[in-house]
Amino acid sequence: MTTCQALFSRGVLRAPTSLSKSVPRSLFVRTTTTSTSSFVCSGRPHLYLEKNCPSSTKIGTSSYTTIASLSTPPAGRSPLFFHRKHSTMTTAAPIDQLVKQVDGLSLDAIKAKFPENYPELNLMDLYRAHLSNVLSEVTGVDTSLIYPNLGWTSGLEKGDMALPVPALRVKGKKPNELAEEWAAKFPDTDPLFTKPTVSQVHLSFFIKASPLVNAVIPLVHAKGAEYGFNKADGLKNPQDPSKGQKRIIVEFSSPNIAKPFHAGHLRSTIIGGFLSNLYAGAGWDVIRINYLGDWGKQYGLLALAYEKYGDEEALQKDPINHLFQLYVRINSEMTAEKEELTKRKEAGEDVSALEANSLDEQARRYFKKMTDRDADALAMWKRFRDLSIVRYKDTYARLNIHFDEYSGESQVTEDAMNEVGKLMEEKKICKEDKGAQLIDFSELIPGKEGKRLEKPLVRKRDGTALYLTRDISELLGRHEKYHFDKMIYVVASAQDLHLRQLFKIIELLGYKDIADKCQHINFGLVLGMSTRKGTVKFLDDILRDVADKMHEVMKKNENKYSQIEDPLATADVLGISSVMVQDMSGKRINNYTFNMETMTSFEGDTGPYLQYAHARLNSIRRKAGVSDEELATADLSLLTETSAINLCRHMAGWPDVVKNTLKTLEPTTVLTYLFKLTHALSSSYDQLQVVGSEPELMKARLALYTAVQTVLANGMRLIGLSPVERM
Repeated sequence: MTTCQALFSRGVLRAPTSLSKSVPRSLFVRTTTTSTSSFVCSGRPHLYLEKNCPSSTKIGTSSYTTIASLSTPPAGRSPLFFHRKHSTMTTAAPIDQLVKQVDGLSLDAIKAKFPENYPELNLMDLYRAHLSNVLSEVTGVDTSLIYPNLGWTSGLEKGDMALPVPALRVKGKKPNELAEEWAAKFPDTDPLFTKPTVSQVHLSFFIKASPLVNAVIPLVHAKGAEYGFNKADGLKNPQDPSKGQKRIIVEFSSPNIAKPFHAGHLRSTIIGGFLSNLYAGAGWDVIRINYLGDWGKQYGLLALAYEKYGDEEALQKDPINHLFQLYVRINSEMTAEKEELTKRKEAGEDVSALEANSLDEQARRYFKKMTDRDADALAMWKRFRDLSIVRYKDTYARLNIHFDEYSGESQVTEDAMNEVGKLMEEKKICKEDKGAQLIDFSELIPGKEGKRLEKPLVRKRDGTALYLTRDISELLGRHEKYHFDKMIYVVASAQDLHLRQLFKIIELLGYKDIADKCQHINFGLVLGMSTRKGTVKFLDDILRDVADKMHEVMKKNENKYSQIEDPLATADVLGISSVMVQDMSGKRINNYTFNMETMTSFEGDTGPYLQYAHARLNSIRRKAGVSDEELATADLSLLTETSAINLCRHMAGWPDVVKNTLKTLEPTTVLTYLFKLTHALSSSYDQLQVVGSEPELMKARLALYTAVQTVLANGMRLIGLSPVERM
């Protein structure tokens, strides 16, 4: 991958929204990405080219245009460049075609009546708007009450939309009677919906197949990697884009310097990466911060260990593990020393001289040198920190994660904490207790809430600031630096109390507006991650083990194995997919047990199963040998099978899933959808044979499967997976 292409794929370089009438072909070079070939600009901002959406049931015509601001190319597509006059990209054709089916309906009217409706991006918005209008005529209830109550069903067999009749608050008749009455009144000739079915007090609505099929497949092809995402969600004012983006800070991962990345940080990293992708897809300006545990007396102890046992070669080769081994060794010595001193003291021996020169005291003195900004002490600490970050970045890259800022406890200055301390004293938030400073929330907040927040210390008797004090200063400093609209802390549920205390203190300091912008996204524990000896198993070891396991599975099919360009790299991706999908399979707050056998299986709802589904779609496209030009002429009216229609219904629902995920902030919301999609895909293969079928039918089915591959890849990338081509 070239430097320019790498920048483009990460979104550093963006495609322009317009071009001059003629662009010299010499500015473009042919490149290959993981899922498609494309043209990228060798001498100017990158242009990504895609076919226009048709005005008929065909997928495309012979005109070409740019797709602006794509972070990754549309999966499974091979965009082409023609040296010809540029025309504005539009997805209006399939939408307009759908709108024309309804007398009196227009996109302008929909947007005026339903301001948060984006039918050009989300077909279900158009269907909801139309259904609201029809039901308003049937029921006499205003659309403003109907529209927000049109919900999803639990499965396609129960319809595409459902309305709970009691939610409309119509008096005079029982809800079940109203449901029957309204179902009977629903027009038989509605162009988009069949007559609703009644289930007690619910009306279920099924979308008519043909208009949907002819609209959703071209829309998916036209939008590509952006299908499902609405950038307007991240605008401060969607009606006035000039007001700019909303900004969100996501703090996640936050390992301790000089300690290997263990399972305790895994969940924060996976969930935080997902949330960052989610908000970026929704158009927010996302700042990813890694708040490192990089300060404290333990670094004094580590420096002592390095002076005694350090190995420069080992440090350069594997800094984190070497430093960790040193820390374990010195900490063990310190523990043994403390036990020995305790025994001697109990025996009546004067051990004051020994205590004054103990490892614990030496570590305290060394850390004091650090806080006093001693140049040599800070140089050693900074070296440990920098080497650790370099190694962490390698691990993060494997997980498709990057950070905009590596912050940490060390970055919070004493001056900033002193200012916070003074402010708390002035506002009588904290008080002295036995020489220390604490906050008694029961005296500040009445009732149970105050008691639940307990009495946290903010300064020790020796004047040392505690973790909570640092977090207060850091939070206020971030707001001053970034002026964020929202900040999320992705931290384990064990820190629930700490984060509640933090937000409440910010509020008591007079910054309620800032406190209201902050949210704690918590999560449960990963069980079964320790070795038989009870020691922690580290992430690099975990990823190596699952990659080895996947490699063994891959080698069992010699024919497919021989076709994979880099089997070890593919095994690594599959292993990472295994770990990440298992982590996301349940709700965040739930604990789960790490199970190597289950997560690496190709059966059941696992990461390898998703990857296999994507790779199989790639294989079908390769074997079919249909060019983009041929695929652009596919006649979608040939897609009449139930399995084809159901895949289109699933694809039409993807933008709603993304929108709902912004409310739940649960990775499992996306994952559940992806497994429903892939289950429908697996059950369709017998009905929808591609290779060997009649040419026109083959093109139509391949157009469907290419669209499904795009949606599947979009969902996989959202949760942090790298879709593979072969496996």
